[in-house]
Amino acid sequence: MNTILITGVGGGVGQSIVKCLQGRYRLVGVDEFALAAGLYAVDQAYIVPPPKDPRFIDCLLEIARAEGCSIVFPGLDPELAAVAAAADRFREHGIHMVISSPEVVDLSDDKLGTAQFLAKHGFPAPRTQMLSDPVEPDMPFPVVLKPRKGGARSRGIHVARNAAEVDALRPTLPADNYVVQEQIEGDEYTCGTVNIGGTCGGVITMRRTLRNGDTYKAFVTKDEQLAAFVKSVADVLQPFGACNFQLRLRDGKAYIFEFNARCSGTTHCRALAGFNEPELIAEFLLNGVEPQYTIREISVLRYWNELTVDNADIARLERDHTLAGGGRRL
Repeated sequence: MNTILITGVGGGVGQSIVKCLQGRYRLVGVDEFALAAGLYAVDQAYIVPPPKDPRFIDCLLEIARAEGCSIVFPGLDPELAAVAAAADRFREHGIHMVISSPEVVDLSDDKLGTAQFLAKHGFPAPRTQMLSDPVEPDMPFPVVLKPRKGGARSRGIHVARNAAEVDALRPTLPADNYVVQEQIEGDEYTCGTVNIGGTCGGVITMRRTLRNGDTYKAFVTKDEQLAAFVKSVADVLQPFGACNFQLRLRDGKAYIFEFNARCSGTTHCRALAGFNEPELIAEFLLNGVEPQYTIREISVLRYWNELTVDNADIARLERDHTLAGGGRRL
């Protein structure tokens, strides 16, 4: 059985990847914290240094080699830049790092760059400018103020109804890392893609409702026009592996306001509908199988679930088997 390593298994993305691959492959999970739930849902678990620690990549590579991993799926946003820069090191050891190029990873973390990329290639994009600049006279209102880089969920987001409200908020925010973006009113969608060999090999579209910035309910739709639009953007962007596009429909036109060059927190929801991105990617990388899937139109209603872990297991993971790179093995 092939072994796959998944990082960030304490978060929604990492746990979603674990759910998609459980029972199909031997799974190794890593996280910074011993209380990360995903560590106790995999076949082997390690605590690793945080992504900013200079030992992080060495530790990840050491674990992947020691466990005989064929593939690594990153599951945490703060790790993406580091693993993208180090992907060739893993490939030298025959390990597939499922990550886009550093350029695509950087662009996906840049709200202003995203809007500029879309406009440059003729795709609809919400009007976007830096908060540090005066509000453009023809900027449509209301607008959303959000971090240009490093944002997550709905944290740090503000809505302004006019230029005066923007001016009032400007002194309270780091204006050199905030954008002012036209707020697109309409149904919100999260769309997943599988991207292999420089082309998009599959798209799933889901309308969603949010709670605290996370998808709370998802409704899988077979919207061929929307899927074709997302594919056209992905083919120009050329990510590698999974890429997630978030957009809103206004008057029938799709406006992408964010894309993420990684799996999504709704990756397992998509797998339940027949579009298992991690498995499609793994089967291509391991066996050369082109993406094949059948999407079912379903509604996904999310709810909390519980995982029980013996205290002794948590203590052992915190204590034992320190690796040279700083990792600890359960």
